[in-house]
Amino acid sequence: MEQGTTRAPAGITWKLVLRMLLISTVAAFAQTASTSSCTQCLMWNQPQPPFRIFGNTYYVGPRGLSSVLITSEAGHILIDGALPESAKQIAANIKSLGFRVEDVKVILNSHVHFDHAGGISELRRLSGARVLASVWSAAVMRSGTVGRGDPQFGTVPPIAAIQDVHEIRDGESVTVGSIALTAHLTPGHTPGGTSWTWRSCEDNVCHDIVYADSLTPVSAPGFKFTNSRNDPHALKDFEKSFAFLESVPCDVLITVHPEFSGFWERVDVRQRGVAPDPMVNPSACRDLAHRAREQLRRRVEEERGPSRKPN
Repeated sequence: MEQGTTRAPAGITWKLVLRMLLISTVAAFAQTASTSSCTQCLMWNQPQPPFRIFGNTYYVGPRGLSSVLITSEAGHILIDGALPESAKQIAANIKSLGFRVEDVKVILNSHVHFDHAGGISELRRLSGARVLASVWSAAVMRSGTVGRGDPQFGTVPPIAAIQDVHEIRDGESVTVGSIALTAHLTPGHTPGGTSWTWRSCEDNVCHDIVYADSLTPVSAPGFKFTNSRNDPHALKDFEKSFAFLESVPCDVLITVHPEFSGFWERVDVRQRGVAPDPMVNPSACRDLAHRAREQLRRRVEEERGPSRKPN
């Protein structure tokens, strides 16, 4: 026997040893997916009492990660599940509003990172709802691993796998009772990023609501949006997403991280009784697109380096 080698115990084949190692690895991934360990997770997951945003649209997420419930007499639709440890808080928030988590018929996703999709597996278990996501995101959800085309591949943890994820494509709608939400592919932050639109009414007043996915050019070290083998269309994807935000009817904007759109500032002003409703801002989506374009412009300049002046 060469020095440094080992022999399998009697009765145990190397195939069995490899199988045991694989099981251990999967168990480790499952443990990682059940809780989150990040510097911002405690802040993101701070409890937030749920409240009505407008009409049949309610905020039910923790303070730092949006999760939105749209209700009807025939059942409800939930967008995003925040962190794995956020699921119980979201379910409790739904209950405190007088609704039942078991009446959530569909769960949708913006992008399949642990801080927006991490709680979906548990919320699906609690509700029995169908889970819908873009084709790219659905594949990641089924595997539970991070997609290689993700700019943050290698730096974000996996999520709990969900086997029966239904795919939804750009421009398709999902309905439950009287509510209908439309999917809009807004890639860039991830290849499968999806924003959602719908219309909510109070009495005779109706507003177009946009749940906008993240468009920040954040990546793992070494990834370049200007030259990526795994995501070669990143810059074109961002442009498509910016164009969507610049043209979509948008009275009320909700972003996956509330601070991206000054959400809590608008809530605070509303609570002070300021009129007209500060939650309504038809230019909010265009403003978000402008800020995202500027972020990407700075990132591209950084990747390409300082331009050389001609001799």
